[in-house]
Amino acid sequence: MTAPPLPAPSRWIGGNAPAAQWAVLIGLSIVVSALLAATGMPAALLLGPMLSAIAVSVNGARLSVPRRTSLPVQALLGCMIAKLLPAAIVGQVGAHWPLFAFGVVSVIVVSGLLGWLLMRLRVLPGTTALWGLSPGAATVMILMAEANGADAQMVAVLQYLRVLIVAAVASTAAAFIGAGAHHASHALAWFAPVAWGPFAATLALAVAGGIAGRFVRLSAGPLLVPLVAGVVLTHAGWITIELPRWLLAVAYALVGWRIGLQFTPQLLRHAARALPRLAACSVALVAACGALAALLVATLHIDPLTAWLATSPGGADSVAIIAASTNVDVPFVMAMQMMRFIVVLFAAPPLARLLVRYAPAPQQPNEACQDIPTPR
Repeated sequence: MTAPPLPAPSRWIGGNAPAAQWAVLIGLSIVVSALLAATGMPAALLLGPMLSAIAVSVNGARLSVPRRTSLPVQALLGCMIAKLLPAAIVGQVGAHWPLFAFGVVSVIVVSGLLGWLLMRLRVLPGTTALWGLSPGAATVMILMAEANGADAQMVAVLQYLRVLIVAAVASTAAAFIGAGAHHASHALAWFAPVAWGPFAATLALAVAGGIAGRFVRLSAGPLLVPLVAGVVLTHAGWITIELPRWLLAVAYALVGWRIGLQFTPQLLRHAARALPRLAACSVALVAACGALAALLVATLHIDPLTAWLATSPGGADSVAIIAASTNVDVPFVMAMQMMRFIVVLFAAPPLARLLVRYAPAPQQPNEACQDIPTPR
């Protein structure tokens, strides 16, 4: 059954000069991000610019974010993740290494099988489904998917659909399990005083690490080199990573704009047609991780919310927010999340290439995968 045609896009944006189009995009991004943040939406600083970019793009805007911005953005994200890694991660992994190995491998296997199923059924083209269901930080998975030739827009749809499901389930579980939530409200210090020495050292790490990452034979080299170097230097006490919130907001906005500005009415129509199957696979992945959490609770007597947050498949930032606001084992949760993230960074590209070999096209093509528009 053919999807109903979308209304013809308005050209009131496209008829303006590029400077005016950028002004509309920036203003709309600020408003939407603020509204999402006020509702407690995870990744609001990324989702706001992305949704705003989609809105202006389908209404005639002709803007683009240069590809060269990807390197500094990945380098900054690597520094940010290095800062989030708990100092106790080595001790946590060493004390529970069989548990960590089981949790990390199980979630990756389940997500890989579901991605393979979507690819087998031709719901999405190529390796897009595999990247969309990869249980890592959503922003990083989108950047890596684009670097490996997947459809970054559809990967974003899958990633953030799962982030929303995970955030909703985890928040509900925190309320009903009775984990002693202590939701303290904190005013966002957008322009808090900056420690200029550590900030300069962080920028040097990002620049040097990003450049060095270009020579590493990995698609996420500009992210991995600052991440690994940041963890080593921070835990050795040689630097303190300082990343002002406004700088991270700019980095997230660049990623959101770059993705959103490539959406077209045709691409949105395709996403809407495939949405039921995408949602079903996301729910299946979340349910499978819930079963893994139940197994941890039954066999190792870990409290339910700690087990669920540790095994939840994605949205490390939203998991960190929920974990910090409840009485759970935060170092354990973040250690599991970050270990899986690091494994996915290295394992996802070869795993995607391997699964593609064993996903022959079915005899009858799936209608949802026909006439997929090419991004601008």
